[in-house]
Amino acid sequence: MTNVAIIVGSHRENSQSLKIGEMLLGKLEQHAKCNKIELIELATANLPFWSEDYSEAEQHNIKGVKQRLVDANAYIVISPEWHGMVPAALKNLFLLYSSEVFAHKPALIASVSAGIGGTYPINEIRSTTYKNSRICYLPEHLIFRHVGQMFNGENDSENESQRYMSERSDYCLDYLMLYSEGLKQVRLNQPATDKFSNGM
Repeated sequence: MTNVAIIVGSHRENSQSLKIGEMLLGKLEQHAKCNKIELIELATANLPFWSEDYSEAEQHNIKGVKQRLVDANAYIVISPEWHGMVPAALKNLFLLYSSEVFAHKPALIASVSAGIGGTYPINEIRSTTYKNSRICYLPEHLIFRHVGQMFNGENDSENESQRYMSERSDYCLDYLMLYSEGLKQVRLNQPATDKFSNGM
């Protein structure tokens, strides 16, 4: 059984990214191989930006989110596309937490766009967040284009884009569960050395 943490990377409260996170959470609640789900909304998590010194309150927030991430053995990383980029809070997450949290655990990337975009966050997350975290991104991903027009309480059968993305999400979540089971063996049998703590 898999514990999943859904990371909603938008800085905005009640965002379209959160809407997609809640939709995926609902699907996971019905999934036979999912045990526990945590939804971590960075807009309300009050995480500080990476620094060499934190206040007591900041340390408390960092530790609280860290435990929720550590308890997961699979992730969904949701990012809006802002000016073709990933929001700062989401990139900051991978500065605050590294391999002791994410290493050799699978993650599904979901990008959210108000228009026809959404590809740039996929590329940015894949290419810049795995090095020291050693997170393992699935070869599948999701791009929710024209996100404002779907998953607003309407019937799936009346919205072709929504129906397609709902089915595609089910497909990707099935793979996330499979990768989670497979990578447990990697974590249990990984080489016993701390010589290479950072990626190249």
